[in-house]
Amino acid sequence: MALPPPDAARLAALNEHYAFGLSEAELAEFGPAVTATLAASDWVEELYRASAPQTPQRAWSEPADNPLGGWHVTASVPGAAEGPLVGRTVALKDNICLAGVPMTNGSATVEGFVPSRDATVATRLLAAGARITGKSVCEDLCFSGASFTSRPWPVRNPWDTGRNAGGSSSGSAALVASGAVDLAVGGDQGGSIRIPSAFCGTVGHKPTHGLVPYTGAFPIKATIDHLGPITRTVSDAARMLTVLAGVDGLDARQPTELDPVDYLTALETSAAGLRVGIVVEGFGRPESDPAVDEAVRAAVGALAGAGLVAEEVSIPWHLDGMAVWNVIATEGAAYQMVDGNAYGMNYPGLYDPELIAHYHRQRLARGAELSKTVKLVGLSGGYTFGHGGGVYYGMARNLAFELRAAYDQALSGYDVLVMPTLPYTAPELIGLDAGLDTYLPTALGMVGNCAPFDVSGHPAVSVPAGLVDGLPVGLMIVGRRFDDATVLRVAHTFEQAVGGFPAPPALAGSVGAASPLVSGVRGVTPPPPLARRSRSTCHTRTERTTTIPKEHT
Repeated sequence: MALPPPDAARLAALNEHYAFGLSEAELAEFGPAVTATLAASDWVEELYRASAPQTPQRAWSEPADNPLGGWHVTASVPGAAEGPLVGRTVALKDNICLAGVPMTNGSATVEGFVPSRDATVATRLLAAGARITGKSVCEDLCFSGASFTSRPWPVRNPWDTGRNAGGSSSGSAALVASGAVDLAVGGDQGGSIRIPSAFCGTVGHKPTHGLVPYTGAFPIKATIDHLGPITRTVSDAARMLTVLAGVDGLDARQPTELDPVDYLTALETSAAGLRVGIVVEGFGRPESDPAVDEAVRAAVGALAGAGLVAEEVSIPWHLDGMAVWNVIATEGAAYQMVDGNAYGMNYPGLYDPELIAHYHRQRLARGAELSKTVKLVGLSGGYTFGHGGGVYYGMARNLAFELRAAYDQALSGYDVLVMPTLPYTAPELIGLDAGLDTYLPTALGMVGNCAPFDVSGHPAVSVPAGLVDGLPVGLMIVGRRFDDATVLRVAHTFEQAVGGFPAPPALAGSVGAASPLVSGVRGVTPPPPLARRSRSTCHTRTERTTTIPKEHT
Protein backbone atom coordinates (compact mmCIF):
# COMPACT_ATOMS: atom_id res chain seq x y z
CA MET A 1 0.00 0.00 0.00
CA ALA A 2 1.59 3.26 -1.15
CA LEU A 3 2.31 5.76 1.60
CA PRO A 4 0.30 8.99 1.25
CA PRO A 5 2.39 12.15 1.06
CA PRO A 6 2.45 14.21 4.27
CA ASP A 7 0.20 17.25 4.40
CA ALA A 8 1.20 20.62 5.83
CA ALA A 9 -0.26 19.85 9.27
CA ARG A 10 1.75 16.65 9.61
CA LEU A 11 4.96 18.36 8.58
CA ALA A 12 4.26 21.15 11.06
CA ALA A 13 3.76 18.60 13.83
CA LEU A 14 7.06 16.89 13.00
CA ASN A 15 8.81 20.24 12.88
CA GLU A 16 7.55 20.99 16.39
CA HIS A 17 8.40 17.49 17.67
CA TYR A 18 12.01 17.71 16.53
CA ALA A 19 12.37 21.43 17.33
CA PHE A 20 13.76 22.06 13.82
CA GLY A 21 12.59 25.68 13.76
CA LEU A 22 11.51 25.60 10.10
CA SER A 23 9.23 28.34 8.84
CA GLU A 24 5.98 27.60 7.04
CA ALA A 25 7.64 28.46 3.73
CA GLU A 26 10.62 26.20 4.48
CA LEU A 27 8.29 23.34 5.39
CA ALA A 28 6.47 23.78 2.09
CA GLU A 29 9.82 23.56 0.33
CA PHE A 30 10.65 20.33 2.16
CA GLY A 31 7.32 18.71 1.26
CA PRO A 32 8.24 17.38 -2.21
CA ALA A 33 11.64 16.15 -0.96
CA VAL A 34 10.00 14.20 1.89
CA THR A 35 7.47 12.74 -0.54
CA ALA A 36 10.27 11.60 -2.84
CA THR A 37 11.86 9.56 -0.03
CA LEU A 38 8.65 7.54 0.39
CA ALA A 39 9.33 5.61 -2.79
CA ALA A 40 11.98 3.55 -0.95
CA SER A 41 9.49 2.60 1.77
CA ASP A 42 6.97 1.52 -0.86
CA TRP A 43 9.64 -0.49 -2.66
CA VAL A 44 10.78 -2.21 0.54
CA GLU A 45 7.17 -3.15 1.31
CA GLU A 46 6.76 -4.66 -2.15
CA LEU A 47 9.98 -6.66 -1.81
CA TYR A 48 9.02 -7.87 1.66
CA ARG A 49 5.52 -8.97 0.65
CA ALA A 50 6.97 -11.06 -2.17
CA SER A 51 8.79 -13.33 0.32
CA ALA A 52 6.82 -12.88 3.55
CA PRO A 53 5.62 -16.17 5.11
CA GLN A 54 2.02 -17.28 4.76
CA THR A 55 -0.01 -18.46 7.72
CA PRO A 56 -0.21 -22.29 7.92
CA GLN A 57 -3.22 -24.43 8.70
CA ARG A 58 -3.43 -25.19 12.41
CA ALA A 59 -6.63 -25.95 14.28
CA TRP A 60 -7.18 -24.43 17.70
CA SER A 61 -10.13 -23.86 19.99
CA GLU A 62 -11.35 -22.06 23.06
CA PRO A 63 -10.48 -24.13 26.15
CA ALA A 64 -13.37 -26.43 27.09
CA ASP A 65 -12.08 -27.03 30.62
CA ASN A 66 -10.07 -24.26 32.19
CA PRO A 67 -10.45 -24.37 35.98
CA LEU A 68 -7.39 -22.24 36.68
CA GLY A 69 -7.81 -19.85 33.75
CA GLY A 70 -4.37 -20.97 32.55
CA TRP A 71 -5.25 -21.65 28.89
CA HIS A 72 -5.69 -18.88 26.36
CA VAL A 73 -6.45 -21.33 23.54
CA THR A 74 -5.87 -25.04 23.16
CA ALA A 75 -4.42 -26.80 20.14
CA SER A 76 -2.71 -30.03 19.17
CA VAL A 77 0.38 -29.43 17.07
CA PRO A 78 2.31 -32.72 16.79
CA GLY A 79 6.07 -32.84 16.78
CA ALA A 80 8.54 -35.20 15.15
CA ALA A 81 8.11 -38.95 15.54
CA GLU A 82 11.44 -39.23 17.34
CA GLY A 83 13.33 -37.03 19.75
CA PRO A 84 14.04 -36.36 23.43
CA LEU A 85 10.58 -34.87 24.05
CA VAL A 86 8.42 -37.49 22.30
CA GLY A 87 5.25 -38.06 24.30
CA ARG A 88 5.54 -34.76 26.18
CA THR A 89 2.90 -32.03 26.01
CA VAL A 90 3.98 -28.38 26.07
CA ALA A 91 2.21 -25.07 26.64
CA LEU A 92 3.68 -21.93 25.11
CA LYS A 93 3.35 -18.66 26.97
CA ASP A 94 1.07 -16.43 24.92
CA ASN A 95 3.83 -13.96 24.12
CA ILE A 96 5.42 -16.64 21.89
CA CYS A 97 4.40 -17.01 18.25
CA LEU A 98 2.85 -20.28 17.13
CA ALA A 99 1.95 -19.82 13.48
CA GLY A 100 -1.76 -20.04 12.72
CA VAL A 101 -2.77 -19.88 16.40
CA PRO A 102 -4.03 -16.61 17.98
CA MET A 103 -1.73 -14.66 20.26
CA THR A 104 -2.70 -11.84 22.64
CA ASN A 105 0.33 -11.40 24.92
CA GLY A 106 -2.28 -10.99 27.65
CA SER A 107 -3.39 -7.68 26.18
CA ALA A 108 -6.22 -6.00 24.30
CA THR A 109 -3.53 -4.28 22.25
CA VAL A 110 -2.45 -7.59 20.69
CA GLU A 111 -5.83 -9.34 20.64
CA GLY A 112 -6.78 -10.58 17.18
CA PHE A 113 -3.22 -11.18 15.99
CA VAL A 114 -2.43 -14.51 14.31
CA PRO A 115 1.30 -15.10 13.71
CA SER A 116 2.67 -16.30 10.37
CA ARG A 117 5.93 -17.62 11.84
CA ASP A 118 6.81 -20.08 14.56
CA ALA A 119 9.13 -18.81 17.26
CA THR A 120 12.48 -20.60 17.31
CA VAL A 121 11.59 -22.26 20.62
CA ALA A 122 8.40 -23.67 19.06
CA THR A 123 10.37 -24.99 16.08
CA ARG A 124 12.88 -26.69 18.37
CA LEU A 125 10.26 -28.24 20.64
CA LEU A 126 8.40 -29.73 17.67
CA ALA A 127 11.64 -31.00 16.16
CA ALA A 128 12.36 -32.74 19.48
CA GLY A 129 9.06 -34.59 19.34
CA ALA A 130 6.97 -32.52 21.76
CA ARG A 131 3.28 -31.88 21.12
CA ILE A 132 2.26 -28.25 21.63
CA THR A 133 -1.18 -28.35 23.21
CA GLY A 134 -1.95 -24.66 23.47
CA LYS A 135 -1.06 -21.13 24.48
CA SER A 136 -0.96 -20.26 28.18
CA VAL A 137 -2.38 -17.03 29.56
CA CYS A 138 0.12 -14.34 30.52
CA GLU A 139 -0.08 -10.89 32.05
CA ASP A 140 -0.80 -7.74 30.02
CA LEU A 141 2.26 -7.25 27.78
CA CYS A 142 4.02 -9.46 30.37
CA PHE A 143 4.60 -6.53 32.71
CA SER A 144 3.38 -7.86 36.06
CA GLY A 145 4.44 -10.41 38.64
CA ALA A 146 0.84 -11.12 39.65
CA SER A 147 -1.86 -13.08 37.85
CA PHE A 148 -4.77 -10.64 38.04
CA THR A 149 -3.53 -8.40 35.19
CA SER A 150 -3.93 -10.96 32.39
CA ARG A 151 -6.39 -11.15 29.53
CA PRO A 152 -9.00 -12.52 29.19
CA TRP A 153 -9.21 -13.71 32.82
CA PRO A 154 -7.13 -13.98 35.98
CA VAL A 155 -5.04 -17.11 36.50
CA ARG A 156 -5.61 -18.98 39.75
CA ASN A 157 -3.05 -20.74 41.91
CA PRO A 158 -3.50 -24.55 41.90
CA TRP A 159 -2.64 -24.68 45.61
CA ASP A 160 -5.45 -22.27 46.48
CA THR A 161 -7.70 -20.97 43.72
CA GLY A 162 -8.35 -17.75 45.60
CA ARG A 163 -4.68 -16.87 45.40
CA ASN A 164 -2.25 -15.38 42.94
CA ALA A 165 -0.44 -17.73 40.55
CA GLY A 166 2.32 -15.18 39.94
CA GLY A 167 3.32 -13.66 36.62
CA SER A 168 3.90 -12.91 34.02
CA SER A 169 4.16 -16.59 32.93
CA SER A 170 1.12 -17.24 35.09
CA GLY A 171 -0.69 -19.76 32.91
CA SER A 172 2.49 -21.71 32.15
CA ALA A 173 3.26 -22.36 35.83
CA ALA A 174 -0.34 -23.05 36.82
CA LEU A 175 -0.83 -25.57 34.00
CA VAL A 176 2.41 -27.41 34.79
CA ALA A 177 1.77 -27.46 38.55
CA SER A 178 -1.78 -28.78 38.10
CA GLY A 179 -0.69 -31.56 35.73
CA ALA A 180 -2.68 -30.18 32.79
CA VAL A 181 0.51 -30.15 30.72
CA ASP A 182 3.94 -31.78 31.09
CA LEU A 183 6.13 -28.81 30.23
CA ALA A 184 5.81 -25.11 29.46
CA VAL A 185 7.86 -22.24 28.11
CA GLY A 186 7.89 -19.01 30.07
CA GLY A 187 9.45 -15.60 29.57
CA ASP A 188 11.44 -13.58 32.09
CA GLN A 189 12.30 -9.87 32.10
CA GLY A 190 11.96 -9.20 35.83
CA GLY A 191 11.40 -12.68 37.24
CA SER A 192 8.46 -13.86 35.15
CA ILE A 193 9.59 -17.51 34.93
CA ARG A 194 10.75 -17.71 38.53
CA ILE A 195 7.92 -15.76 40.21
CA PRO A 196 5.02 -18.02 39.13
CA SER A 197 7.22 -21.06 39.67
CA ALA A 198 7.82 -20.02 43.28
CA PHE A 199 4.13 -19.29 43.91
CA CYS A 200 2.91 -22.47 42.16
CA GLY A 201 5.65 -24.88 43.26
CA THR A 202 7.28 -25.62 39.89
CA VAL A 203 10.86 -25.60 38.62
CA GLY A 204 11.44 -22.40 36.64
CA HIS A 205 14.79 -21.80 34.95
CA LYS A 206 15.78 -18.39 33.59
CA PRO A 207 18.72 -19.25 31.34
CA THR A 208 21.78 -17.10 30.83
CA HIS A 209 20.77 -14.11 28.71
CA GLY A 210 21.25 -15.11 25.07
CA LEU A 211 21.45 -18.87 25.65
CA VAL A 212 17.91 -19.52 24.37
CA PRO A 213 16.81 -17.60 21.25
CA TYR A 214 14.07 -15.03 21.87
CA THR A 215 13.21 -14.96 18.16
CA GLY A 216 9.46 -14.94 17.65
CA ALA A 217 8.51 -13.79 21.15
CA PHE A 218 7.03 -10.37 21.94
CA PRO A 219 9.88 -8.23 23.32
CA ILE A 220 9.86 -5.90 26.30
CA LYS A 221 13.50 -4.81 26.21
CA ALA A 222 16.15 -6.71 24.28
CA THR A 223 18.78 -6.48 27.03
CA ILE A 224 16.54 -8.24 29.58
CA ASP A 225 14.42 -10.58 27.40
CA HIS A 226 14.68 -14.30 28.31
CA LEU A 227 12.76 -17.49 27.47
CA GLY A 228 13.11 -20.70 29.46
CA PRO A 229 11.51 -23.91 30.79
CA ILE A 230 8.89 -24.37 33.49
CA THR A 231 8.61 -28.00 34.62
CA ARG A 232 7.81 -30.23 37.58
CA THR A 233 11.30 -31.72 37.93
CA VAL A 234 14.84 -30.48 37.43
CA SER A 235 15.60 -33.32 35.00
CA ASP A 236 12.74 -32.16 32.78
CA ALA A 237 14.08 -28.60 32.90
CA ALA A 238 17.54 -29.86 31.91
CA ARG A 239 16.13 -32.02 29.09
CA MET A 240 14.08 -29.09 27.82
CA LEU A 241 16.95 -26.60 28.04
CA THR A 242 19.14 -28.92 25.97
CA VAL A 243 16.50 -28.69 23.22
CA LEU A 244 15.95 -24.93 23.49
CA ALA A 245 19.53 -23.66 23.83
CA GLY A 246 21.81 -22.64 20.99
CA VAL A 247 22.33 -19.94 18.38
CA ASP A 248 19.61 -19.56 15.75
CA GLY A 249 21.33 -16.85 13.69
CA LEU A 250 18.33 -14.53 13.99
CA ASP A 251 18.52 -13.20 17.56
CA ALA A 252 21.02 -10.42 18.20
CA ARG A 253 20.73 -11.04 21.95
CA GLN A 254 22.83 -14.17 21.42
CA PRO A 255 26.59 -14.59 21.01
CA THR A 256 27.69 -15.71 17.55
CA GLU A 257 28.74 -19.14 18.84
CA LEU A 258 27.63 -21.38 21.70
CA ASP A 259 29.04 -24.81 22.43
CA PRO A 260 26.25 -27.39 22.76
CA VAL A 261 25.71 -28.76 26.27
CA ASP A 262 23.75 -31.85 27.28
CA TYR A 263 22.23 -30.44 30.46
CA LEU A 264 20.48 -33.71 31.29
CA THR A 265 23.71 -35.69 31.22
CA ALA A 266 25.37 -32.97 33.31
CA LEU A 267 23.02 -33.85 36.18
CA GLU A 268 24.84 -37.16 36.54
CA THR A 269 27.93 -35.34 37.86
CA SER A 270 27.84 -35.06 41.64
CA ALA A 271 27.49 -31.59 43.12
CA ALA A 272 29.18 -32.65 46.36
CA GLY A 273 31.98 -30.30 47.30
CA LEU A 274 30.59 -27.30 45.37
CA ARG A 275 30.61 -24.01 47.25
CA VAL A 276 27.32 -22.22 47.91
CA GLY A 277 27.20 -18.50 48.72
CA ILE A 278 24.14 -17.52 50.79
CA VAL A 279 23.48 -13.90 49.71
CA VAL A 280 22.61 -12.07 52.92
CA GLU A 281 20.98 -9.18 51.05
CA GLY A 282 18.41 -11.63 49.68
CA PHE A 283 17.00 -12.24 53.17
CA GLY A 284 15.28 -9.96 55.66
CA ARG A 285 14.07 -7.47 53.08
CA PRO A 286 11.35 -5.03 54.24
CA GLU A 287 8.76 -7.12 52.38
CA SER A 288 10.11 -10.50 53.57
CA ASP A 289 8.08 -13.04 55.51
CA PRO A 290 10.44 -14.49 58.17
CA ALA A 291 8.86 -17.93 57.68
CA VAL A 292 9.88 -17.86 54.01
CA ASP A 293 13.43 -16.88 54.90
CA GLU A 294 13.52 -19.72 57.44
CA ALA A 295 12.25 -22.26 54.90
CA VAL A 296 14.92 -21.24 52.40
CA ARG A 297 17.68 -21.45 55.02
CA ALA A 298 16.44 -24.94 55.85
CA ALA A 299 16.68 -25.80 52.15
CA VAL A 300 20.27 -24.58 52.11
CA GLY A 301 20.85 -26.85 55.08
CA ALA A 302 19.67 -29.76 52.95
CA LEU A 303 22.30 -28.83 50.35
CA ALA A 304 24.95 -28.79 53.06
CA GLY A 305 23.73 -32.20 54.18
CA ALA A 306 24.23 -33.43 50.60
CA GLY A 307 27.92 -32.50 50.71
CA LEU A 308 27.95 -28.90 49.44
CA VAL A 309 29.76 -26.21 51.41
CA ALA A 310 27.51 -23.26 52.28
CA GLU A 311 28.42 -19.95 53.88
CA GLU A 312 27.11 -16.40 53.86
CA VAL A 313 28.34 -13.79 51.40
CA SER A 314 27.48 -10.10 51.17
CA ILE A 315 26.84 -8.47 47.77
CA PRO A 316 25.70 -4.87 48.46
CA TRP A 317 25.13 -4.32 44.74
CA HIS A 318 22.24 -6.81 44.94
CA LEU A 319 20.12 -4.14 46.66
CA ASP A 320 21.24 -1.43 44.21
CA GLY A 321 20.34 -3.70 41.30
CA MET A 322 16.64 -2.93 41.66
CA ALA A 323 17.20 0.75 40.83
CA VAL A 324 19.19 -0.24 37.74
CA TRP A 325 16.45 -2.64 36.65
CA ASN A 326 13.73 -0.06 37.30
CA VAL A 327 15.25 2.45 34.91
CA ILE A 328 15.89 -0.15 32.20
CA ALA A 329 12.43 -1.66 32.65
CA THR A 330 10.59 1.68 32.54
CA GLU A 331 12.55 4.09 30.35
CA GLY A 332 13.92 1.30 28.17
CA ALA A 333 10.59 -0.49 27.82
CA ALA A 334 8.69 2.75 27.21
CA TYR A 335 11.08 3.47 24.34
CA GLN A 336 11.06 -0.06 22.84
CA MET A 337 7.86 -1.83 23.93
CA VAL A 338 5.52 1.17 23.82
CA ASP A 339 6.80 3.92 21.52
CA GLY A 340 8.82 1.39 19.51
CA ASN A 341 5.87 -0.99 19.12
CA ALA A 342 7.79 -3.87 20.76
CA TYR A 343 10.79 -4.04 18.44
CA GLY A 344 12.06 -0.48 18.31
CA MET A 345 14.95 0.08 15.92
CA ASN A 346 18.71 -0.51 15.71
CA TYR A 347 18.20 -4.18 16.48
CA PRO A 348 20.09 -6.39 13.97
CA GLY A 349 17.83 -9.43 14.35
CA LEU A 350 14.62 -10.80 12.86
CA TYR A 351 11.60 -8.50 13.12
CA ASP A 352 7.89 -9.33 12.87
CA PRO A 353 6.44 -6.50 10.73
CA GLU A 354 2.92 -7.96 10.88
CA LEU A 355 2.99 -7.96 14.69
CA ILE A 356 4.40 -4.43 14.75
CA ALA A 357 1.63 -3.16 12.47
CA HIS A 358 -1.14 -4.94 14.39
CA TYR A 359 0.10 -3.85 17.82
CA HIS A 360 0.64 -0.26 16.63
CA ARG A 361 -2.97 0.02 15.44
CA GLN A 362 -4.41 -1.71 18.50
CA ARG A 363 -2.29 0.24 20.98
CA LEU A 364 -3.60 3.52 19.65
CA ALA A 365 -7.19 2.26 19.51
CA ARG A 366 -7.28 0.32 22.80
CA GLY A 367 -4.56 1.83 24.95
CA ALA A 368 -7.12 2.68 27.61
CA GLU A 369 -7.50 -1.06 28.26
CA LEU A 370 -3.84 -1.59 29.14
CA SER A 371 -3.00 -2.61 32.70
CA LYS A 372 -1.94 -0.02 35.24
CA THR A 373 1.53 -1.56 35.31
CA VAL A 374 1.99 -0.91 31.58
CA LYS A 375 0.62 2.60 31.99
CA LEU A 376 3.15 3.17 34.78
CA VAL A 377 5.93 2.13 32.37
CA GLY A 378 4.74 4.58 29.74
CA LEU A 379 4.23 7.50 32.13
CA SER A 380 7.42 7.01 34.16
CA GLY A 381 9.72 5.95 31.33
CA GLY A 382 8.29 8.50 28.94
CA TYR A 383 8.79 11.27 31.49
CA THR A 384 12.41 10.43 32.30
CA PHE A 385 13.26 9.99 28.62
CA GLY A 386 11.60 13.29 27.76
CA HIS A 387 13.41 15.02 30.63
CA GLY A 388 16.86 13.55 30.08
CA GLY A 389 16.78 12.38 26.47
CA GLY A 390 17.89 8.86 27.48
CA VAL A 391 20.63 9.84 29.93
CA TYR A 392 19.16 7.81 32.81
CA TYR A 393 18.85 4.75 30.62
CA GLY A 394 22.45 5.24 29.51
CA MET A 395 23.59 5.49 33.12
CA ALA A 396 21.65 2.34 34.06
CA ARG A 397 23.12 0.36 31.18
CA ASN A 398 26.64 1.39 32.23
CA LEU A 399 25.89 0.44 35.83
CA ALA A 400 24.71 -2.96 34.60
CA PHE A 401 28.38 -3.80 33.99
CA GLU A 402 29.15 -3.01 37.64
CA LEU A 403 26.20 -5.07 38.84
CA ARG A 404 27.34 -8.01 36.71
CA ALA A 405 30.90 -7.62 37.98
CA ALA A 406 29.72 -7.73 41.60
CA TYR A 407 27.98 -11.05 41.02
CA ASP A 408 30.93 -12.33 39.00
CA GLN A 409 33.27 -11.46 41.85
CA ALA A 410 31.12 -13.37 44.33
CA LEU A 411 30.91 -16.30 41.90
CA SER A 412 34.70 -16.40 41.66
CA GLY A 413 34.66 -17.76 45.20
CA TYR A 414 31.44 -19.75 45.02
CA ASP A 415 29.99 -22.09 42.43
CA VAL A 416 26.43 -20.83 42.96
CA LEU A 417 24.61 -18.17 44.95
CA VAL A 418 21.32 -18.83 46.77
CA MET A 419 18.48 -16.79 48.29
CA PRO A 420 14.68 -16.84 48.45
CA THR A 421 13.12 -16.49 45.00
CA LEU A 422 10.33 -14.37 46.48
CA PRO A 423 9.94 -12.73 49.88
CA TYR A 424 6.50 -14.20 50.61
CA THR A 425 4.03 -16.88 49.52
CA ALA A 426 1.21 -16.33 47.04
CA PRO A 427 -1.13 -13.54 48.17
CA GLU A 428 -4.86 -13.46 47.51
CA LEU A 429 -6.09 -12.41 44.08
CA ILE A 430 -7.35 -8.86 43.79
CA GLY A 431 -9.58 -7.22 41.19
CA LEU A 432 -8.63 -4.82 38.42
CA ASP A 433 -10.56 -2.09 40.22
CA ALA A 434 -8.17 -2.12 43.20
CA GLY A 435 -6.67 1.24 44.12
CA LEU A 436 -3.21 2.00 42.82
CA ASP A 437 -1.77 1.72 46.34
CA THR A 438 -2.86 -1.94 46.36
CA TYR A 439 -2.61 -2.72 42.64
CA LEU A 440 1.04 -1.81 42.09
CA PRO A 441 2.55 -3.52 45.19
CA THR A 442 0.53 -6.66 44.40
CA ALA A 443 1.75 -6.66 40.80
CA LEU A 444 5.38 -5.69 41.35
CA GLY A 445 6.26 -5.91 45.03
CA MET A 446 7.90 -9.35 44.87
CA VAL A 447 10.58 -8.82 42.20
CA GLY A 448 13.48 -7.61 44.38
CA ASN A 449 15.57 -10.79 44.34
CA CYS A 450 14.67 -11.78 40.77
CA ALA A 451 14.96 -8.66 38.63
CA PRO A 452 18.68 -7.85 39.12
CA PHE A 453 19.63 -11.12 37.40
CA ASP A 454 17.66 -10.14 34.30
CA VAL A 455 19.97 -7.12 34.08
CA SER A 456 23.18 -9.04 34.83
CA GLY A 457 22.20 -11.99 32.61
CA HIS A 458 23.21 -14.72 35.08
CA PRO A 459 21.28 -18.02 34.99
CA ALA A 460 18.85 -18.51 37.86
CA VAL A 461 16.49 -21.36 38.69
CA SER A 462 13.68 -21.42 41.25
CA VAL A 463 12.90 -24.77 42.85
CA PRO A 464 10.32 -25.55 45.55
CA ALA A 465 11.98 -25.20 48.96
CA GLY A 466 8.98 -26.50 50.89
CA LEU A 467 5.66 -25.16 52.14
CA VAL A 468 4.75 -22.32 54.47
CA ASP A 469 1.16 -22.48 55.69
CA GLY A 470 0.42 -24.93 52.90
CA LEU A 471 1.79 -22.71 50.11
CA PRO A 472 5.01 -23.18 48.09
CA VAL A 473 8.23 -21.30 48.77
CA GLY A 474 10.97 -20.92 46.15
CA LEU A 475 14.73 -21.40 46.56
CA MET A 476 16.64 -19.48 43.88
CA ILE A 477 20.01 -20.81 42.70
CA VAL A 478 22.19 -18.49 40.59
CA GLY A 479 25.36 -19.35 38.68
CA ARG A 480 28.04 -18.04 36.38
CA ARG A 481 26.94 -16.85 32.96
CA PHE A 482 26.64 -19.74 30.51
CA ASP A 483 27.22 -22.22 33.34
CA ASP A 484 23.56 -23.20 33.50
CA ALA A 485 24.69 -26.82 33.93
CA THR A 486 26.07 -26.18 37.42
CA VAL A 487 22.93 -24.30 38.46
CA LEU A 488 20.81 -27.27 37.40
CA ARG A 489 23.20 -29.78 39.03
CA VAL A 490 22.78 -28.03 42.39
CA ALA A 491 19.01 -27.85 41.91
CA HIS A 492 18.92 -31.56 41.07
CA THR A 493 21.00 -32.39 44.14
CA PHE A 494 18.53 -30.49 46.31
CA GLU A 495 15.59 -32.27 44.67
CA GLN A 496 17.17 -35.64 45.42
CA ALA A 497 18.10 -34.62 48.97
CA VAL A 498 14.50 -33.74 49.85
CA GLY A 499 12.98 -36.68 47.97
CA GLY A 500 11.19 -34.70 45.29
CA PHE A 501 9.00 -31.63 45.30
CA PRO A 502 5.50 -31.29 46.78
CA ALA A 503 2.53 -31.12 44.42
CA PRO A 504 -0.75 -29.25 44.82
CA PRO A 505 -3.93 -30.97 46.01
CA ALA A 506 -6.70 -31.85 43.57
CA LEU A 507 -8.63 -28.74 42.63
CA ALA A 508 -11.85 -30.31 43.81
CA GLY A 509 -10.36 -31.29 47.16
CA SER A 510 -9.00 -29.47 50.16
CA VAL A 511 -6.48 -26.70 49.64
CA GLY A 512 -3.18 -26.36 51.37
CA ALA A 513 -1.78 -29.85 51.92
CA ALA A 514 0.79 -31.47 49.67
CA SER A 515 -0.51 -34.38 47.63
CA PRO A 516 0.51 -36.22 44.46
CA LEU A 517 -0.43 -34.74 41.12
CA VAL A 518 -3.74 -36.16 40.03
CA SER A 519 -5.23 -36.79 36.63
CA GLY A 520 -8.73 -35.63 35.90
CA VAL A 521 -8.13 -32.04 37.00
CA ARG A 522 -9.48 -30.80 33.69
CA GLY A 523 -13.22 -30.76 33.87
CA VAL A 524 -13.47 -29.46 37.43
CA THR A 525 -15.98 -26.61 37.51
CA PRO A 526 -13.98 -23.38 37.76
CA PRO A 527 -14.67 -20.93 40.56
CA PRO A 528 -16.43 -17.66 39.68
CA PRO A 529 -14.08 -15.45 37.63
CA LEU A 530 -12.64 -12.23 38.99
CA ALA A 531 -13.21 -9.17 36.83
CA ARG A 532 -13.50 -11.21 33.62
CA ARG A 533 -12.57 -9.16 30.58
CA SER A 534 -14.54 -9.29 27.36
CA ARG A 535 -12.82 -10.92 24.40
CA SER A 536 -13.48 -11.46 20.74
CA THR A 537 -14.76 -14.88 19.66
CA CYS A 538 -12.01 -16.87 17.96
CA HIS A 539 -12.33 -19.25 15.03
CA THR A 540 -10.19 -21.98 13.57
CA ARG A 541 -7.88 -20.41 11.05
CA THR A 542 -7.38 -22.44 7.89
CA GLU A 543 -7.33 -19.89 5.09
CA ARG A 544 -3.74 -20.09 3.87
CA THR A 545 -0.95 -22.60 3.92
CA THR A 546 2.76 -22.39 3.44
CA THR A 547 6.00 -23.90 4.62
CA ILE A 548 7.42 -22.11 7.63
CA PRO A 549 10.95 -20.81 6.88
CA LYS A 550 13.63 -23.16 8.19
CA GLU A 551 15.53 -22.13 11.29
CA HIS A 552 18.83 -20.40 10.55
CA THR A 553 21.80 -22.00 12.26
